[in-house]
This record gives sequence, C-alpha cells and structure tokens, in this order.
Amino acid sequence: VAYAGTIALDGTLALRVTHPASDTVLARIIRQVAEAGRRRAKAERWVDRFARIYTPAVFAAAILTALIPPLAGFGAWGEWFYRALVLLVIGCPCALVISTPVSVVAGLAAAARNGVLVKGGDLLEIPGRLATVALDKTGTLTTGRPEVVEIVAADDHTPEEVLAVAAALELRTGHPLGEAIVKFSGDRGIAPMPADDVRILPGRGIEGTVEGRSAWLGSHRLLEERDQETGDMHEKLGELARGGRTVVVVGREDHVCGFIALSDAPRADAAETVDGLRALGIKNIAMLTGDNRETAAEIARLVGIENVHAGLLPADKVARLEELKANGPLAFVGDGINDAPALALADIGIAMGGAGTDAAIETAHVALMADDLGKIPWLVNHSRKMLRIIRANITFALGVKAAFVILTFAGHASLWAAISADMGASLLVIANGLRLLGGRDGVVTFPRDDA
Repeated sequence: VAYAGTIALDGTLALRVTHPASDTVLARIIRQVAEAGRRRAKAERWVDRFARIYTPAVFAAAILTALIPPLAGFGAWGEWFYRALVLLVIGCPCALVISTPVSVVAGLAAAARNGVLVKGGDLLEIPGRLATVALDKTGTLTTGRPEVVEIVAADDHTPEEVLAVAAALELRTGHPLGEAIVKFSGDRGIAPMPADDVRILPGRGIEGTVEGRSAWLGSHRLLEERDQETGDMHEKLGELARGGRTVVVVGREDHVCGFIALSDAPRADAAETVDGLRALGIKNIAMLTGDNRETAAEIARLVGIENVHAGLLPADKVARLEELKANGPLAFVGDGINDAPALALADIGIAMGGAGTDAAIETAHVALMADDLGKIPWLVNHSRKMLRIIRANITFALGVKAAFVILTFAGHASLWAAISADMGASLLVIANGLRLLGGRDGVVTFPRDDA
C-alpha cells in the first residue's frame, strides 16, 4: 500500500493502481464539501416559501396604497404615490432572504475549520434539536487499537496453536481485533497457518479451512450457536471478560481450541464527551455494540453511560435505533463498515473520519476528521447557536419592516430612511450570521488516502 504523498527517496516503486484518484477518501470529502452548500437548511426553505407569498403581497399592498386613498379623497396622488414607493422599498425581502443562508454557510465553514465535516446545511440544524445520542463501542468510545492480553488454551492445545489458527483466519480481515491478533502473533514469531475459504460471519466471527481442517473464530454468541459451550467454558469466558476485555473463541469443527482476551481502552475524552452532552441537556445517551455484555458494561461504567445494548448484530443495531428514535431526533456515532446501516438510519450519523472505514464516512452525515469525540458536544452547541442567530435575524428583519410600514402609513417615513433601513438591516443580519465564524478550536487532520 502506498499512501498519497509518498516519496521514494531511492529505488523504484512498481504500483498497481486499482482506483482512479476521484475515488480516494480526500476526493470524496472534497465533493461532499462542494455539495454541502447546495443542501438547503429547513429554515432557508421556510424563508423561501414565506418570501414567495410575502413579495407579491408587498407589491400588491404598494399598488393599493398608491390608488385607494387618493380615490377615496384622503390626500393627493403624489403624496400616496410617494408613500407607496417607501412601502415598496422597505418591503423588499433582502434582509429576510439573506439572513438564513449567510448563517448556514458561516456555520458550515466554522464546523469545517474545527475538523467537523457536515454534509449539508439542513443537517447542521439537527444536532441542536437532539434528544438521544447513541454510540458504538469499538473504535468510537474506545481507541480501536486493542491488544492481546491473555491466551487460554483448551484441552490438548497450546497457546501457540490457538494463536496460529486465529492469526490464519484473521490475516486479511482488517478488523481491529484481527489486526491485534495478527500483530501479537508476528511479534512472537508465530507464523499463521495456511487458510482457505475464509468467510466472515457479520457480527459473529469468521470461519474457514486451516491446514485442510475446518476452523472458526468468534464471539460468545457464535460459540452458543455452534452448541459447543460447556458450563466451565461459560464461567471462564466471564472471568476473561472482566475489566472491559473482549474475548475471542477459537475452535475447530467439533471442539474449542482456546480463548484470546483483548483489551481496548476507552478514549481519553470519552467520559468528558458524555458529561458534556448531559450538560447540554441530552440525557438519553446509549451504547450499542456487538461485544459481549460484560465487556460493554465495564466500558460503559468507565465512560459514564447507563443505557447499554450489547451482543448486537448490524441488523439488531438498526432495530434498537428505531426504538430510540421514538424519543425524538437521534444521532448515532460509529466508525466501522458494520455501522453503515445505523449511520444511514439515524437522523444524523456521525463517523470517526480519521480511523473510520470509507463506508462509514461515505454513509454518515457528519465526519469528525480528527477522531475527537469532544467535537460532538461542540457540534450540538454550534448548531444551537446557529439556530438562535437565524431566529434573531428573521425576527429583526421582520420587525424593522413592520415598524417602517406603520411609520409609512402614519406619514413619518421618507424614501431615504427606508433605503437606509433596508440596507442597514441587510448588513446587520449578515454581520450577525458571520459571528459563527469566530472561535476556531482545534487543528483539522485529514485521513490518509490510498494512492
């Protein structure tokens, strides 16, 4: 694998290109940034609908103002024609129409500067209204860099045999647990056995043929499905899972070879992120994971999450999210390819952009480019600030126009005052929207691209 920006200091590199440059992660992100500005926020659409009614109404009101009073004998034609012009100028919806898109674009730009890629103005409104935040465990709440901490062999097997079979099955899966097992095996000089017909069992494990014999590796769920668990095994699995460990079972067709315990520490900012979300009033925070209940419960305890859903397949995560969405707008945070369905289902899916899979980043509505969980509370607060500014701009623009309409009919408004008020209101709502660009926090880090 050669990464974008690789420099050959000496020698020659022979590379086989499998995808065009337009398929790289960075290229897709650039396209999504360009498309984000074309996705209009709900507030923008409301203003446009309002303007379609408001503008003809103002034009009709100006015509009636110029015609009806003088025809009814309430003044000269010139006087009411002048007032109609004042009404037409002050009724111009410039400040109203421009107030929302300026705020949305500024909000998107500020988010990007802070390492949060939001794929549309309509999506930037959702975090400010969230009722529930659900998070994946491995690679999201944890570092995603598990390490093998214990190997227990069963029956007549040795730890080296258990590790060799596991490394053979996991050699090309790319799963964080598999990569940890393969690395641990290589560090100890244990060569993986030859493996064929390797097949991934989503959310459960892997099976294949190792040295001509059937072999499998997976979770406690897979062990139960194969009906190979004994009472002693169940007790041993419980012991190994204590302290937040993930336990992988390794077996052959008719027996269990052993167990591998891996530890994946919580991210340093995970507990702070959960506290930050609660401080913003989001009380319903849940963890969704395919890991066993003991491991999930321990990680949840360390980061401060009480609502835990463990042992879930990808389809189970989707079903749980459907239930959680009943409480109101829902965000789901994940990083793996198995999280893609859940990211798509959520009102707003948030992917870990640095270490996340391409499928997760492509599917999600938001990508955290620096894998900083602390940006989630920041995004919620940023969205709420944007919504407050939009509401303030709309209220101010309509208030100025209402005041001048009253002054116009009272005969106290001049054409120059109306022009000044209209332009002044437009400049003020623009300046208010641009306040979102202030307060840059953090350095943006982009993921590497395969060349």
